[in-house]
Formats: sequence, structure tokens, C-alpha cells
Amino acid sequence: MKLKVKIQLSLMMFLEFFIWGGWFVTLGTFLGNNLNASGAEIGMAFSTQSWGAIIAPFIIGLIADRYFNAERILGVLHLAGAFLMYQMYGAEDFATFYPYILGYMILYMPTLALVNSISFKQMKDPAKEFSLVRVFGTIGWILAGLLISFVFFWDSPESREVGMLKNTFLMVAIASVVLGLFSFTLPKTPPGVAKGEKVKIADILGLDALRLLKDKNFLIFFISSIFICIPLAFYYQNANPFLSEIGVNNPTGKMTIGQASEVFFMLLLPYFFKKFGFKKTILAGMVAWTLRYMLFAYGNAGEFAFMLIIGIGLHGICYDFFFVSGQIYTDSKAGEKYKSAAQGLITLATYGIGMLIGFWVAGKITDTYLVAENLHDWKTIWTYPAIFALGVLALFMVFFKNEKIEYKD
Repeated sequence: MKLKVKIQLSLMMFLEFFIWGGWFVTLGTFLGNNLNASGAEIGMAFSTQSWGAIIAPFIIGLIADRYFNAERILGVLHLAGAFLMYQMYGAEDFATFYPYILGYMILYMPTLALVNSISFKQMKDPAKEFSLVRVFGTIGWILAGLLISFVFFWDSPESREVGMLKNTFLMVAIASVVLGLFSFTLPKTPPGVAKGEKVKIADILGLDALRLLKDKNFLIFFISSIFICIPLAFYYQNANPFLSEIGVNNPTGKMTIGQASEVFFMLLLPYFFKKFGFKKTILAGMVAWTLRYMLFAYGNAGEFAFMLIIGIGLHGICYDFFFVSGQIYTDSKAGEKYKSAAQGLITLATYGIGMLIGFWVAGKITDTYLVAENLHDWKTIWTYPAIFALGVLALFMVFFKNEKIEYKD
């Protein structure tokens, strides 16, 4: 891959995840502080990610793969997204805000697949080259959080009091325009499906992989993947509002520790996978989920602040050891014929169905333990995802039979 192309792809990834990290992390805090949204309404807003994930395969499979170059669709989606993001910046109540965020996530979620497609098309050896490009996405997400906390101070108590968090949407709208225009300069990535070739809905949604559920082990993994998204939704939806409410300084900046830990544990994963096997790797991830939420339940902004930092830092092992390991397991079980279908099915089950349930549950529980205006019983709230994760761990430990899975790094 030429240096110019590598720089282009790296910048594309940087902007793609700068855009996501620049508003999604602080969304719950913004909605609660600026729009006086309830927990259920915040859950609705976050669940737009799930609706986007459910609809995204249709945009990619029925439009992008058949009629237009991927880089052009990427550009159009981000330019349209910039407009919607600006509308979110100006919204003054949740009823006005919700249609814009729903429309935005339906446009944004397909871009995650598009940036991968554009990258893979330019690589001779994606297994070796992709990680070096994708890591710039993580850097973009981290930089967005650092800018919000340590440069603009939009998440400080004083700034939150005067509604400055809405500026995250303006920042992201500008970045979306930049990526939208930049996309048209990216290497050409023509449609992947030949003209006249039929595309089945079952192929798009990965439904052909449903036959894998006949395998008891895969069925247990599939069910566990859906249920573990309930604790994951609690983190996405509540972590930033929680840290802000209890008085942690620069909460958004501190949450970037989670993304840094993703990089570290991603590097550690091959060793752990080879030495301990798939089942123990998954179980380690689920133990981390339980531990993380108990740390959140009993930590505070004072002498036990270190517990919160450790909890954030566990995000890497929580995510990588379960979800990345799960992708490897799915790939090994699917065989050549159903590899793409199986990954599509797992994505639909987790980011679609699982997260949809998770955000709804998190919103309901958060509302239940609202003890005063903008004041929650966080100890009880965080105990719920800890119990959920422990339950999934018990399910997986008892019913999943150990099997050897080859890991190719």
C-alpha cells in the first residue's frame, strides 16, 4: 500500500471515530442537563444506535454494494449527517431532538462498514495492514474526549450549568463536513456486487448463518452475546452522567482511558487466547464486567476515585475479551461459506437486538432510582448490570462446553 493511500485511510479512520466519540460519550449528560430528559428518554436516544445497526445492512447491501462507489456514499452520508448534527445542536427539547438523532444514526452506522470496505480494497494483506490504519480511529475517539475535557472544558460543572455541552454537536458537525468532502478524494471503491446479480435479504442480514444455532455451544454463545449487551448499554448510557453527577473532574477525558485500554488488551488478546483458550478468555471478560460495575457502585470522586479509574480501565478487557474473542469464535465455527453471514448475524444480535433491550432496561432502572432532580442512587443502579453480567457468566460457565479454537494473529 502506497504511503499516500495509507495516510488517506488513516485520516479517514481518525475523523470517522473522532465524530462518534465527539458526542456519543457525553450524550447522556447533555440530555439530562440541557434537555431535562428522563432515563427512559435517554435510553430511547441511545437506542437509535441499535436502529441504525439494524437498518445499516440494507443500506450497504441494497445500495452501496450494488450501485455506487463506497467513498461517494461515505461522503454523502457524512454531509447529510453534518446537517442533522447541526440541528441537534440547536434543539431545545427532547421531542425536537429525537427525530434528528434517529435520522443521524441511520446515516452514521452504515459508514462504519463503508470505511472498512474502502480500507480493505486498498490492502494486499489486511491481516497485517488494517490494524495500523484502524488504530487511528481509536486515537480520534481519544482526542475528541481530551478536547472536550481539557481544552474546551465543556463537561466541567460550570460549563454544564450554562449548557456548553451542546457545542460537542457543533464540533462534530464541522468534522462531518470535513470528512464528507475528504471522502470524495479517497481511492475509488466500486460496487462489490456485479450488475444484474441478485442480493437476497437473508444474505444481507446473515440469516443463512442461523443454522449455526443447531450447535449447542454456538447457541449458548449467541444467547450470552445478546444478554451481555445489557451491561454494555449501562456503560454507554450512564458512565458519563454518573461521573459528572458525582463530581469527577474532566469525566470525558478520563473516560478515554477505556479506549487506551482497548488498544492494550487487543495486543494482549492473542497471548491470552492461545494460552488459556476461548472459554476462559470469554469468562475473564465477563468477570471484568462484574468487577467493573461493582467498582462503580462503591467508588466515589474522593478517596475511592481510584476505583472509578480502574473500572474505566477495565473497558478494554470487557470489550476485547468478549466481543473480539466472539468474532474469532464465530469465524471459526462458520466455515468459508457462512463467514460473512455469521458475522452479520452476531452484529445484528448484539448491536441491534441486544443493545436495543439493554438501553431500554438501563433507562427504566435509572428512572426508578432517581431520588431527586439530577440525583440518582448510583450504588443500586450499578449493582444491576453487575448482577446481569454475573448471571451471563454463570450461564456460559455451566452450559458452554470447552472446545479448542485456533487463533490466527
